[in-house]
Amino acid sequence: MELTVQKLEIPEGANIIFGQTHFIKTVEDLYEILIGSVPGIKFGLAFCEASGDCLVRSLGNDPDLEASAVNNAIKIGAGHTFNILLRQAFPINVLNAVKNCPEVCSIFCATANPTEVIVAQTDQGRGVLGVVDGYSPKGVENEDGRHWRKDILRKFGYKL
Repeated sequence: MELTVQKLEIPEGANIIFGQTHFIKTVEDLYEILIGSVPGIKFGLAFCEASGDCLVRSLGNDPDLEASAVNNAIKIGAGHTFNILLRQAFPINVLNAVKNCPEVCSIFCATANPTEVIVAQTDQGRGVLGVVDGYSPKGVENEDGRHWRKDILRKFGYKL
């Protein structure tokens, strides 16, 4: 077995949801979930088929985000993984709906942070061992940090 680390491409101003699913139907179901969740959402998604033709399947309503999602899928190359790149919405706006998609098995991450995927290569194919989402902590939040956190949540409109 060989281990590699692959960096996910997250275009400027975009967020990513990276997960694992189990069926080719996922591509169309996720498209319908995303398009119906947030008015004006822009996204691209790609799925690595794990049997049959073993193709990268993709959809989206933003060609650049779809192309980036396809590039991520090719880079990772692990069967039944998917990635969704989105703008004009945050993962928090669609994550529960994505997780409730009948084909979705798990979500590895939902983030705008630099993200690396730890990939295992075997004789059969590739699998994801985990992700590195962002950076390691540099300390513990103090009163200024609490104030900043509360302010940014209100700025984003998530708190009154």
